[in-house]
Amino acid sequence: MRVPTSKLQQLTIFTTVLTGGGVGTMYYLMQKTFAESDYHRMALQKLEACPVAMEGLGAPPLKVHNIHLSDKNNRIDQRTAQIKIPVTGSQTGGYLYTYSTRDLDTNRWSLKQAVLKLKEGQIIDLLNPPAAQSADTELRYRAVTQSGDPEL
Repeated sequence: MRVPTSKLQQLTIFTTVLTGGGVGTMYYLMQKTFAESDYHRMALQKLEACPVAMEGLGAPPLKVHNIHLSDKNNRIDQRTAQIKIPVTGSQTGGYLYTYSTRDLDTNRWSLKQAVLKLKEGQIIDLLNPPAAQSADTELRYRAVTQSGDPEL
């Protein structure tokens, strides 16, 4: 039995579209699952609560991008979640590296590590954030360092 070439072309196009749609849907659902997870949400809350990190990014507005599914830094199992979340602000971007563990008895996640690494190389530990300096303190520091006065 011979099948016309036009029918084979149609079958190929249909299969390609169907497969592409399935892959796209799967990608979307996986990203949605990450974004709705407790370990992802807690990490972003820590980021948003740290004025030094938000200022470093130039946020708000803070934009959270999709996780790179093929990145080896992203590993999740029943007890641990290690993810690398791409974020950007109006000035720069970076990655939020997180590590969380889950208590199997209570089924609750707890954030053990949250570190923001900016593109410029600055690293901010969100669980032990640096103290935010006021503009007044920074100006006094600059004046002291320029004048050579040892008192602040």
